[in-house]
Amino acid sequence: MAASLPARIIVGVAGVIWNAQGQVLLIRRRNPPRAGQWSLPGGRVEHGERLEEALRREIREETGLEVEILGLAGVAEIVDAAPLGAAGHYVLIDYGARALSGEAVAASDAMDATWFEPGALPLGLWQETERMIRTSARIHLGLPPTPQD
Repeated sequence: MAASLPARIIVGVAGVIWNAQGQVLLIRRRNPPRAGQWSLPGGRVEHGERLEEALRREIREETGLEVEILGLAGVAEIVDAAPLGAAGHYVLIDYGARALSGEAVAASDAMDATWFEPGALPLGLWQETERMIRTSARIHLGLPPTPQD
């Protein structure tokens, strides 16, 4: 383990949120890691909080949406987030979700919240974010695999 890393692992959750038109919601992050970049809405799991409870809370705080959780999309990991502006080892558990109510707005630590067509995602997305979107589209929406899968 690198000497500069904290001795704990930070667990986070994120949602690949789909609307009725088959679009996916991305937020532009206000805070590190990856500040200013498009990402899936989510955040840290608090002590004693179940993963799906944390996901619903984070989505509500960041976007104002209430969601139905569809199931696991995958797990991603950042072992050293220092180059991204936040020291630490992050384990990110991503779920597919369907927007049930509310209007997507940028709140909490999101600078923007926008629905995107899966084939027209913004440039420069983290490859793991793209992978989670593709996986959720295949598992939760029944879309065919892409060449990247």
